[in-house]
Amino acid sequence: MVFLLTGLFIAAADQLSKLWIRTALPEGYVFFRLGFFQIIHIQNTGAAFGLFRDKILILTFIALIAVAALLIYGLVVHRRFPLFDGLLGRLSLGLVLGGTAGNLIDRIRLGYVTDFIDFTYWPAFNVADAAITTGVILLAYSLLRPSRAKE
Repeated sequence: MVFLLTGLFIAAADQLSKLWIRTALPEGYVFFRLGFFQIIHIQNTGAAFGLFRDKILILTFIALIAVAALLIYGLVVHRRFPLFDGLLGRLSLGLVLGGTAGNLIDRIRLGYVTDFIDFTYWPAFNVADAAITTGVILLAYSLLRPSRAKE
């Protein structure tokens, strides 16, 4: 339940935040700036850090496979291979699922991913990217500290 609810919450939060950015700001427009932090509307046709720019079909295919694999593991396979069976493992898989699904929805619907959180010294990102990164870090932590991760 934690896995699916987390995934749905992240995908919904991601899509709502991107919808707000797309409707409120023209592309390239800065809404808010404070030092090195800004909210800006960016259309990203690549992956994280601007890699694989304009490779939408490949990135969409990879995201589809990732979402399918996460759903299969989270709903079926985890019973036989309970590697991420603790609360932390389920939460982290849900974060990765929701983030991947959020960006996949953009790629399919729009042909690009809407990014808007920009620290100027780091590539712009969105709620989905933050969830994926957090989920992967938590997954790594749960693998390195399995006894604590189940608590």
